[in-house]
Amino acid sequence: MVDAQLDDFQQIALGIRFDTLDLPPGQFVTGGQAWQMIRRGEANPDDFGIFEWHGVAFIRGDLVRDFMALNKIEILPWDEWGLIAHNDADAASHDVELIDRMAALTLGGDDVFGELRALYEAEDRLHPALNWQP
Repeated sequence: MVDAQLDDFQQIALGIRFDTLDLPPGQFVTGGQAWQMIRRGEANPDDFGIFEWHGVAFIRGDLVRDFMALNKIEILPWDEWGLIAHNDADAASHDVELIDRMAALTLGGDDVFGELRALYEAEDRLHPALNWQP
């Protein structure tokens, strides 16, 4: 697992002391893992994020972006449409069962890829907006 976004400047600013191109276990939590942790009450949503961006909406956005990336649609952190919630209240209360399913599928590996792909194809809110440009 890698985090290619953390360049030398960010590593120094954030005090990162591990190889971001070979992340040790436990140093990075995916959107699906974070979503499941907060849903089980095992973690505080405000512990996830960076700088002023954190909380349930941040986690849900990361999960949706992970799901999209697994479907070869890479969206930017500021792309907000479809199932990406704009605030913590909406993120924690709207379409939660669907988001739970998406979290499980992002963590299921090759065994569930067909199901992950089928969900992407069936759920219009996962498709990029018509005016979206990468």
